[in-house]
Amino acid sequence: MNAEKRAHLVLCAHLLSYPGKAFEDEAKEMEAVLLDGEGMKRAKEKLQIAYASLWRLSTRKKQELYVETFDMKAPLGLYLTAHEFGDSTKRGSALIKLQKTINEAGFERVEGELADYMPMLFEFLAVADETVESKRLYKRLAIAIQSMVNNIDKEHPYANVLQFLMNEVLPNPTTEEVKQLEYNREEADLEELPYPIMYQ
Repeated sequence: MNAEKRAHLVLCAHLLSYPGKAFEDEAKEMEAVLLDGEGMKRAKEKLQIAYASLWRLSTRKKQELYVETFDMKAPLGLYLTAHEFGDSTKRGSALIKLQKTINEAGFERVEGELADYMPMLFEFLAVADETVESKRLYKRLAIAIQSMVNNIDKEHPYANVLQFLMNEVLPNPTTEEVKQLEYNREEADLEELPYPIMYQ
């Protein structure tokens, strides 16, 4: 992975993290440092277009939109193994394997987040050495992000950020790979029970 893609991963990790009060200033500072130089000019312009619609919103509106988008809608969640396995028991072992991959590369996950939190995984891939496991993770993220692109309204302020990842950073998965991801995802059983559970 070249330096430009690594820089994009870090910036997109920030853009897909919860927007705190210093969100825009931090992003501008990161952009200035990571995309400095004539060779990065085209990439910087594309990235600015990608997040332009977010910048028009107030901090409060960004925060509300973030929660509504990523916390309330399963197809747009930011947890990789949730995309891959949903509520299947397989998710637990997948999280353990992912944590092991991160630890063996010499890194630790952000406290308070699961090992499959995608913005954190973007940052991990931006600094980690390329290995068989990191390349596999890179592909897994591409399939999940493409699924999100397929499920988000094209006019949504976050749609361009996700599309930027697919156009400029991540490898393009096949239609079959994305369908397989969505087919394998096990949804939570939210049907009403045939009888009430009583607690005493």
